[in-house]
Amino acid sequence: MLNEKCTQEEVPPEVEERGHWGSKVEFLLAVAGNVVGIGNVWRFPYLCYKNGGGAFLVPYLVFAVTCGIPLFLLETTMGQYTQEGAITCWRKLCPIAEGIGFGGQLILLYTCMTYIIILSWALLYLVFSFSSQLPWASCDNYWNTEDCVDFSTNSTFNWTNGTNLTSAATEFWERRVLAISRGIEDLGSIRWEVLLCLIGMWIICYFCIWKGVKSTGKVVYFTATFPYVMLIILLIRGLSLPGALEGVIFYLLPDPSRLTDPQVWMEAGAQIFFSYSVGVGSLIVLGSYNKQNNNCYRDCLWLCLLNSGTSVVAGFAVFSVLGFMSHEQGIPITEVAESGPGLAFIAYPQAVAMMPLPQLWSICFFAMLILLGLDTQFVAMEVVMTSIIDMFPRVMRRAGRRESFLLFFCLICFFSQLVMITEGGMFVFQLFDYYACNGACILFLCVFETLSMGWVFGADRLYGIIKDMTGVRANSFFKICWLYLTPLVSLGSFICSLVEYQPLTFNRWYIYPSWAYVLGWALALSSILLVPGRALYKLATGSGTPRQRFQYLCHPALDDSPIQMRGTELQNMGVDLLQPFMAN
Repeated sequence: MLNEKCTQEEVPPEVEERGHWGSKVEFLLAVAGNVVGIGNVWRFPYLCYKNGGGAFLVPYLVFAVTCGIPLFLLETTMGQYTQEGAITCWRKLCPIAEGIGFGGQLILLYTCMTYIIILSWALLYLVFSFSSQLPWASCDNYWNTEDCVDFSTNSTFNWTNGTNLTSAATEFWERRVLAISRGIEDLGSIRWEVLLCLIGMWIICYFCIWKGVKSTGKVVYFTATFPYVMLIILLIRGLSLPGALEGVIFYLLPDPSRLTDPQVWMEAGAQIFFSYSVGVGSLIVLGSYNKQNNNCYRDCLWLCLLNSGTSVVAGFAVFSVLGFMSHEQGIPITEVAESGPGLAFIAYPQAVAMMPLPQLWSICFFAMLILLGLDTQFVAMEVVMTSIIDMFPRVMRRAGRRESFLLFFCLICFFSQLVMITEGGMFVFQLFDYYACNGACILFLCVFETLSMGWVFGADRLYGIIKDMTGVRANSFFKICWLYLTPLVSLGSFICSLVEYQPLTFNRWYIYPSWAYVLGWALALSSILLVPGRALYKLATGSGTPRQRFQYLCHPALDDSPIQMRGTELQNMGVDLLQPFMAN
């Protein structure tokens, strides 16, 4: 009896299973929620009108076909095949390229710190939307200046005559929400209202993923679908406004002459890499929770179509409202069209304030914005968590340890980003967004990702893996992309982004100090240098001659992969069945 009790006490805690999606729908909604984000609403429509309207779709589709879709399929296949996170999958497929996984996770860490700041701003605007009068709709508030103009009551004002005048929405954003300082040198105090919203968003994100795919798979049923309901409502409302047709025409009117501008092609490529969430390992992790026989080939094609289609539809919703705003103010749409935070927190709120029932449309817009960004945020957190846990499965897959580590991760991010919600925090936010989460960093990772998988691991082997898992033979065009088109186009875009580099400025008037640019480049290089750095480290610490080390690190370790294990089991089963005959 005593021996039995001692034996029970000495049993180590059980290692929990990694788990899978509860259903195929959960995977589709999780990926859709991740790739369809705020950028589809506030970046694509602006890029479309700015770069030739409908003509912009030509470079957009070129990059989607040669880079976006092939990389989307590549990463999803890598995850589903290895059943591993964004770092450990490289140990099985191409060990020398493991630095790509580390670099992608570092970019996602930076993204987790910046993206949730946007959600905090949106939550604050949502709270203000329940006011009896929208605070950005008038100039009668304590934060307004004498140069403030209220377009909701003075829509015929000639904006061009007052060069120093600002709208009520602009003053609310800059003087009330941000209380923006003179520069990054003057950080000032923390904005406590934004701090409370930030705490609220971290709590929501924590409980969305604290149980892994078990909780994430259920949350996405709401967070990935409800934004489409809001988008359709805003689209119908926008198209019914006066001036909406002019806005839509302005959005899509093609200007073929813009296709000769290299900048147009660069921005189309950057939009594809960002909106498809390639290069950082998100799709690898999401695909890794699929079952082995899932048809990831068909899923990827439909999800890419959904992502691009959402961007186009969002453009109609945005520019119909901007057309109304232009019509009411009597100024060209070019004067009201904005991108990024300028669209979400100045232009659109200003347009909403000019509509009947402004509180209703403001609530719809910011609820949509929060939900669009929420699943992108918590999926990024889940990707980082999964990638780290898969590196130490025997330690981390114990009861309660995931929840504790997730809390630690959230607290680290929270305290690290407090500087971004100070009065000078917007300057820090822009620095991280422009350098740490830069498209050039993602392009660099994508170049080496396709070279590693296409040439070192082997495009033919990858092609066969898709056939074994899905039962479908992928189009041979993907093989051409993985070998030639995707790495060449990505490399060309990366070189162009360096050649066309422009130092960061804020609102086209503030120039950062030299030390800030050095910090920015340090953030950018931190993810890029992990690729060669990790490869050199593995070469230096391995056993054998340098040639043997290199050959070993370029050889996939597939012995314990699910498909390889299944093949070995079948082979052993066949040997056992033939054993009686072989004995004779």
